[in-house]
Amino acid sequence: MIEPSRFSVRPIRIPPSSPVSHGVFIVFFMMLSVMSGIANAQDARLKNITISSTDKKLLVSMEVEGAFTQDVMEAILKGVPADFSFLVKLDRSRRWWSNEELADIEATHTIRYDNLKKEFSVYRSWIDQKPILTPSLAEAQALMTQIEGLAIIDIDQMQKNQQYELRAKAELSQMTLPFYLHYVFYFVSLWDFETDWHSVVFIY
Repeated sequence: MIEPSRFSVRPIRIPPSSPVSHGVFIVFFMMLSVMSGIANAQDARLKNITISSTDKKLLVSMEVEGAFTQDVMEAILKGVPADFSFLVKLDRSRRWWSNEELADIEATHTIRYDNLKKEFSVYRSWIDQKPILTPSLAEAQALMTQIEGLAIIDIDQMQKNQQYELRAKAELSQMTLPFYLHYVFYFVSLWDFETDWHSVVFIY
């Protein structure tokens, strides 16, 4: 493991009925939907970003908060799969040159709900050989929103006493609806969320 005395971390958040009345209602509904979509995007954020290591790998852990909005949960419980993506980049800082990119990783979590079995399946691309099955909504949400010990790079590719910057963000991929749900969830594209990039600068 990286010793605390040799590993300084400084987290930084980087700021990334008539036809007439019916028409008015639709416009008003669209305005509310856009406002809701913007609010959802702003509410989602990364937290608890920590860096550790084994004798072979540099690891990162993190959690996304505010991802499961009411609309997203309603769609999932109707059988619509949802994908959460965690994007992680690692650069080595260089004083006289542009930073050297060492890693660019995307980890994807996918959740599906089987209404007949009353069971969630969660697949995590970076760790699971097959989906984890659970009847617990709380467990399924935890599996979807948390990264624990994601391997970023081999330790032997890093240099002692050098400064590094790890950046991370999370996003919800656009949900693809079955045709019969398109009318009910007309504004599904507004459910996409994307957190800001978060940065951790450290000396190895």
